[in-house]
Amino acid sequence: MKKVGFFQSIHLKFVLIYMLLILLATQVIGVYFVNELEQKLLTNFQDSLTKRTDLLAYNVQQELVKKREKTDTTATDIKSLLQDFASSSRDDIREVQVINESSIVLATSDQYNQGIVGKKTTDILVKRTLLSGASDKKMEIQPSDGKRMQITTVPVKENGKTVAVIYTMASMEDVYGQMRQINQIFATGTVIALLVTAVLGILLAQTITRPISEMRRQAVEMAKGNYSRKVKVYGYDEIGQLALAFNNLSKKLRQARASTESERRKLISVLSHMTDGVIATDRKGYIILLNDPAEKLLNVSRETALDQPITKILGIEEEYTLDNLYEEPDSVILDYSTRDEHYILRASFSVIQKETGKSNGLIAVLYDVTEQERIDRERREFVANVSHELRTPLTTMRSYLEALSEGAWQNAEIAPRFLSVAQDETERMIRLVNDLLRLSKMDSTEYHLMKEWVDFTEFFNRIIERFEMSKEQNVTFKRAFSKKARFIEIDEDKITQVLYNIISNALKYSPEGGTVTYRLRDRGEALEVSISDQGMGIPKENVNKIFDRFYRVDKARSRQLGGTGLGLAIAKEMVQAHGGAIWAKSEEGKGTTIYFTLPMERDQEDDWE
Repeated sequence: MKKVGFFQSIHLKFVLIYMLLILLATQVIGVYFVNELEQKLLTNFQDSLTKRTDLLAYNVQQELVKKREKTDTTATDIKSLLQDFASSSRDDIREVQVINESSIVLATSDQYNQGIVGKKTTDILVKRTLLSGASDKKMEIQPSDGKRMQITTVPVKENGKTVAVIYTMASMEDVYGQMRQINQIFATGTVIALLVTAVLGILLAQTITRPISEMRRQAVEMAKGNYSRKVKVYGYDEIGQLALAFNNLSKKLRQARASTESERRKLISVLSHMTDGVIATDRKGYIILLNDPAEKLLNVSRETALDQPITKILGIEEEYTLDNLYEEPDSVILDYSTRDEHYILRASFSVIQKETGKSNGLIAVLYDVTEQERIDRERREFVANVSHELRTPLTTMRSYLEALSEGAWQNAEIAPRFLSVAQDETERMIRLVNDLLRLSKMDSTEYHLMKEWVDFTEFFNRIIERFEMSKEQNVTFKRAFSKKARFIEIDEDKITQVLYNIISNALKYSPEGGTVTYRLRDRGEALEVSISDQGMGIPKENVNKIFDRFYRVDKARSRQLGGTGLGLAIAKEMVQAHGGAIWAKSEEGKGTTIYFTLPMERDQEDDWE
């Protein structure tokens, strides 16, 4: 996790917010206090000035009403009053003038401005007061020095008539100078308050941010999977309660993760040891899980299949869409068969749903049903073959028996021939039923071998001699094996049946003047028996099918020769019951060789020798 910078930390933000709140509070208080103080000082200044001006107006009025013979004496007295007024006042009075009703300046207190005495003034404030008989005032800034001045005009009345105006110019710099001092003191106090606030804010912020930093570090460790670390509790306030809750959460998460990890290991173990393939997708149908059996069944790698659409990986994107799989989550047959090999899978789909019922993905379970499909196909073919094999002789027998019942039995020439055919077909059906019963018994769990030790060389010679004596066609038997004793443990009746079925087929398909060759070879732990003929041979693509039940290369000739199509199938079952194997090699036009092996223990053979 990226480290938090100093200017991004909550510590600095907390201190800044705390200081800004204090600064805002002091500024609000300062503005209110300064404004009120300024108004109070200005009011006091104006009231003081008004009172002194009113007293001066009274004295001027008294001087004006005196009866003197010389006018200049009155002006001199007024000037004396103004000088006394200016000298008795503070430094705030700049100048005082007395102006008569004709707007002529009678006197001024400014020693340097005596030139205006006796001249007419044009000041608008003076004219307004002469006309209205009321006091007036204004504030202006001197252009020479930039100082603020308070200018007031007060009427001097005699018998209700305005006879003169007192024009006063007072400086307000003392008032604003006091305000500047007060603001400076207030600003200094604000800075000191902010410094104290910053120190206290840092200390207070540490009490809050320190446990938060601890919890942040704990959260980082939890994100890494470390749930053993605990947050230090500094108190039992709200933050302390949060720290306790955080520690409890860490404990619960550790337990939940342990439980989840246990379930995950169980699930992985189950998926890994399943023989069926399992595929899981997300809501959009992209693969998010694929176990090992699914990889093997589909012959794809996990890296290739992940994040790919399931319809593409299964090869059903042309027949099904994702919506079809959601709406119809039944089994789908996946046929990956080639010309040389059958390979069929069945995919069963189920929908993953959230608690709200909304679909959240698919689970597909893959089964290899190649063998099952083969068994089903063979079962269907078996029923069809049995039906066909039984129907043929039955149809023949019914035809001949109907002919006999219609009077043919009275014909001395036809009746015996018809009865002979019916007897042959009956024996053929009996052989077929016996072969079927034999196969059924071998397929059942009650089938047991009665084994005993036999010199197979002598045993094989007896079987060959029996066929050699009973053969009808001109076929030569060739023994291509030595006369040494070969002792193996077999069920003599069952192996006799095996040899009988193989040799019978060799004789059936051998041409006149052909040769049937018999061989015995030691193959380590097994004895290999082979029987070769010089018949028409078997096509290469059909060699492996001759051990299937009811399979015939030349069906018409096989039925003509009385075969049931079960001989080699019975031989295969019996050889496999002995723990051996059976196979064939053939070349068209040159003949066929049937091989089978039987287990042979070398130690036992040496004992017999």
